Amino acid sequence: MKEQLIQVAYLAASILFILGLRGMTSPATARRGILLAEIGMLAAIVGTLLHHDIISYTWIIVGLLVGSAIGTAMALLTPMTAVPQRTAIALSFGALAATLVGIAHYHQHGGDLGRGTMAALGFEVMLGSITITGALMAFGKLQELVRSAPVTWPGQNVINGLLFLTTVALFAMVVVDPGNDTLFYAMIGLGLVIGVLVVLPIGGADMPVVIALLNSYCGLASAATGFVLGNNVLIIAGALDGASGFILSILMSKAMNRSFRNVLFGAFGGEAAAPAAAAATARSVRSTNAEDLAVLLGYARRVVVVPGYGMAVAQAQHEVREVMELVEKRGGEVVFAVHPVAGRMPGHMNVLLAEANVPYDRLKDMDEVNGEFERTDVVLVIGANDVVNPAARTDRSSPIYGMPILNADQARNIVVLKRSMGTGFAGIDNALFYNPKTQMYFGDAKKSLGALVAELRQLS
Repeated sequence: MKEQLIQVAYLAASILFILGLRGMTSPATARRGILLAEIGMLAAIVGTLLHHDIISYTWIIVGLLVGSAIGTAMALLTPMTAVPQRTAIALSFGALAATLVGIAHYHQHGGDLGRGTMAALGFEVMLGSITITGALMAFGKLQELVRSAPVTWPGQNVINGLLFLTTVALFAMVVVDPGNDTLFYAMIGLGLVIGVLVVLPIGGADMPVVIALLNSYCGLASAATGFVLGNNVLIIAGALDGASGFILSILMSKAMNRSFRNVLFGAFGGEAAAPAAAAATARSVRSTNAEDLAVLLGYARRVVVVPGYGMAVAQAQHEVREVMELVEKRGGEVVFAVHPVAGRMPGHMNVLLAEANVPYDRLKDMDEVNGEFERTDVVLVIGANDVVNPAARTDRSSPIYGMPILNADQARNIVVLKRSMGTGFAGIDNALFYNPKTQMYFGDAKKSLGALVAELRQLS
């Protein structure tokens, strides 16, 4: 009877995971999708707690309480701007759990493991160890504890390639000789080193793709854990996680018009900062203020808002919604153009705007809105940079050349809200700032938009 209850709980969890993933494909159903996935995880945990191999619940209860406390604190205290970092840490924890389960299983059974089981277990701990340190490095770069720009050295790709091939060779030898502890732990050690060395040369601009790819690795490691333990829900959930993470990383690479090879080995992000600074001093820009911008927006019939990481840093999404409401009160139309890689994680801008209760139907994808910029009276760029840089279309020497961008430069009036003339993740100068139609509105996004809201209210 207990085994039947476990399988029913696992089946329910698997169905809820699939429905949750389906729900997260649209902003309108994302919250419901998250709730379904959470209920599915609860069902999976309950099913696991019924397992006959559990002798004592003492340490399980301790882990449940400590883990719940940590998870609750992370959820409540982590600002939206730090969600990518939190995601990276969560991936590292997940990979650590899978790796430790594999090590414990190996320590318990050792040479008694069959080659098929050993292959799954070896794959689990190899991918898990790479993900542990890779995700920690991604966290360090996003949190700027580690240099965000690419850290390169002569022959890095050759060295990393040889280390990876050595790790795969150790994996093969462990499968042939499951009882060889030295080979097993050497494989784990090299995996931990590879995680550091592979992510270190990748620039901050590519961290969203890296996190998506590491998420795929973590999912595959979990699926392998399921094969080792004979746990169906781990196999299904891990496969879903692995497949969705891989597909997401492909979509994000496509959104930047770059290949996986270029992301992982291209050392992109931050290398052109010095030329950008020089260019900034050679050209002049026009600036504006809250009063003049309020007049411009107050009489605009169509406004497109382009949110970026600067909006997230300032937590200015609520002020953005107020601007939208005041413009619409005067008869204008406001939509939001969201680039697939805006911010530091997929859907970053969508989540922020949803938090501020911006209607879902106002959020437009790049392909949906790009043809509308020519008839737009004002485009308001809030903290975005590389995703509106015309160099992606015109400058063949630019590292972002070919990346699909939002055609903000085609609007009749362009307003860019930024703290300074600093570059984005790619570390290159933005020609949009020097466009004759562009006005720069300098300052913290939250304070600047607050002043703009006050001026718009006076107009109303």
